[in-house]
Amino acid sequence: MSEAVFVQKGNVMDYTNGGAEAIAYLEVVPLLTRIGIAQEPIAVGATGSVGLDGVYQLPADSTAAFVAGDALYWDDTANKLTKTATDHTPAGFAFAAKATAGTTAAVRIG
Repeated sequence: MSEAVFVQKGNVMDYTNGGAEAIAYLEVVPLLTRIGIAQEPIAVGATGSVGLDGVYQLPADSTAAFVAGDALYWDDTANKLTKTATDHTPAGFAFAAKATAGTTAAVRIG
């Protein structure tokens, strides 16, 4: 039988900013198959903490209503949550309902 070795809880990861711009505190960080939230400013080339779970209020598509439990995606071009999966990063699920005209939404990441 294989034996596991505990490493950490996994709710925060070290992330090296390989982009061209600094990452601000609480900025969304797309991670290919999910998003994280910067837990501190991360300069270009530096390593910082990115949160991988929790509920965050983020900018959202103001042309669609969200129902609690809807799968949400991060549109990295428009910098907002959407229900459209195509070409967007999975963000989590709607933690609460959002009216169509709403400009922010609570999302449970992780």
